[in-house]
Amino acid sequence: MPDDTALERIGPYVYRHFDPPRLPAQQQVGVAIVGGGPVGLATALGLARQGVSSVVIEADDSVCMGSRAACISRRSLEICGRLDALPEMMERGLPWSGGRSFWQQQEVFRFSMPVYEGQRLPPMINLQQYYIEDALLAAVQRVNAERPGTIDLRWATRVDTLESGAQGVSLGLVNGLGRGSLQADWVLACDGGQSFVRNALGLALEGTAYTGRYVIVDIELPSQHPTERRAWFDPPWHRGATVLMHRQPDDLWRIDWQLRHGDHTEEAMRPENVRRFVQSHLDAIGEGHLPWKPAWSSVYRAGAMTLQSYRHGRVLFAGNAAHAMPIFGVRGLNSGLDDADNLAWKLAAVLRGDGADALLDSYSRERVQAFHVNAESARRSTEFMSPPSRGFDVLREAALSLAAEHRDIAELINPRQTAAVAYADSPLSTPDADAWAGGPAPGEVLPEVPVAGPLTHVTQAVGPGFVLLHFGAPPAADVAGGLRIVPVLAQADARWPQALIDTDARLARAFDAPPGSAYLLRPDGHVAARWKQAAAPAVRAALQRALGHGHAAPAATPEPAGAGSARDRLYTRLALGVSEAGQSRETLFLARLALLLCERLDDEAAAGAAITAALHQLPEPSLSAPDATY
Repeated sequence: MPDDTALERIGPYVYRHFDPPRLPAQQQVGVAIVGGGPVGLATALGLARQGVSSVVIEADDSVCMGSRAACISRRSLEICGRLDALPEMMERGLPWSGGRSFWQQQEVFRFSMPVYEGQRLPPMINLQQYYIEDALLAAVQRVNAERPGTIDLRWATRVDTLESGAQGVSLGLVNGLGRGSLQADWVLACDGGQSFVRNALGLALEGTAYTGRYVIVDIELPSQHPTERRAWFDPPWHRGATVLMHRQPDDLWRIDWQLRHGDHTEEAMRPENVRRFVQSHLDAIGEGHLPWKPAWSSVYRAGAMTLQSYRHGRVLFAGNAAHAMPIFGVRGLNSGLDDADNLAWKLAAVLRGDGADALLDSYSRERVQAFHVNAESARRSTEFMSPPSRGFDVLREAALSLAAEHRDIAELINPRQTAAVAYADSPLSTPDADAWAGGPAPGEVLPEVPVAGPLTHVTQAVGPGFVLLHFGAPPAADVAGGLRIVPVLAQADARWPQALIDTDARLARAFDAPPGSAYLLRPDGHVAARWKQAAAPAVRAALQRALGHGHAAPAATPEPAGAGSARDRLYTRLALGVSEAGQSRETLFLARLALLLCERLDDEAAAGAAITAALHQLPEPSLSAPDATY
């Protein structure tokens, strides 16, 4: 993000600054991680959990400034729990599960994320990124206390040269104490949106750069408003644009407001203009009487862009170095943590000799596919939050004006919060041979289901290696084949201390799992295979497949076509049609009418054909018709 301004202290948080180390003139290492932000630290911790050491190179001398990525999903919390970083995050984080949207001053939509009886983790927490990085650093310290030197974190050190070869990568390092060089067998590029590694290899992100710009500011405000996501569309105090607001720990509030056409970034970022806008917003929502002060501000421009492959020889990319996501739906850091979770176990398996080289190609394939799934949801949210053309602007106003009384149309406002992505058609998955009425299919992530016993939720059975989740008495040794077995038993049995106790058969019902059935779980919590009756040859074959043996995978997956709901697709077609038709006094009326008709016509093909026919029969625009500028 350009134009950052920050203080050395935000609320009670005081930034610690770390000294640079003396750099060896030459050093050989197995794994070097460029970038010590949350994705780089999570990858290092994931490798350490697999017994693999790494050197982490971070250009800054402290954790990040400002809230930045401040919303952490349930899936990311599960990942951080496996990395031993969860306690500090849950101690400070603010749980939430929904939000509200307003058109002008009228509430028009409420959404809720899934909340489960007996859940271990909330759908989302709000926590500033510097606290997230602190929690990961605390986990790094615990790892190094137990196994000194496992994660060698080098602060205030930059990579300024890079040469990649068939057998490894040579890095030139520099800091305030001098220069050094590092020869790494593998380099993991986790160095953010302005990635030096990506630029050094001559690579570029490809995709869509949206026109919407947002000013982001953290303010200290002693408000007692509940933790929820609030969005205001076309509010009277900022007409023609959007404002978002989130609560964070320490009485900090995050406000994002869209810059309108013609607004200049530099002018909007002037401290007096930031203060004026924030005060007008607080006055409008009834909190202008509270004392407040700014803590950090930045400017954000949305984009959905990716590398076509996250593997380039001995260099692998993760996080913002691999992709950029719009802020809507909070997919940025959450996607990066999923990258780290996928990459760490696969690289460790290759280094141990258990996994084939194709396993690293599968990292790219699965995570590029996940990018496109996330980008499609983010694109639809972004087109609603920041309309890219007159047509989208008109359709948004039409939808907002109808949303209070038409729930189906109101769903167009849904911010589509991030969710775990299933790896459809993964080369590591073994297709079902049995008929299943429920449960996570191969490629899907393990859902959170409560159980009894030492482990309180099924997700706690994941990792660090492959796990066979077996329902009923544990299988014979030949079926296990050296795998860690986690039995699911109807009642406690002292012979199996790691068993999941499914006293009310809730897990068995959710997984459609009679006695003798089994699920093979990958170290990242995705299902690799499942059987109604597990047999040794099938289990061994599925494990080999999940380790990449004999199943080479292409480096990238093409973008899926036709994603999204029928409602979303019709909305887009209407918006494009309005853009092509031009602007007139009747446009908004016709857009409202079209949305209402599409809502009543439960046939996407027929509605789409009607839109096409209406567009083709439009007369030529009048010469006197006003131009729309977007």
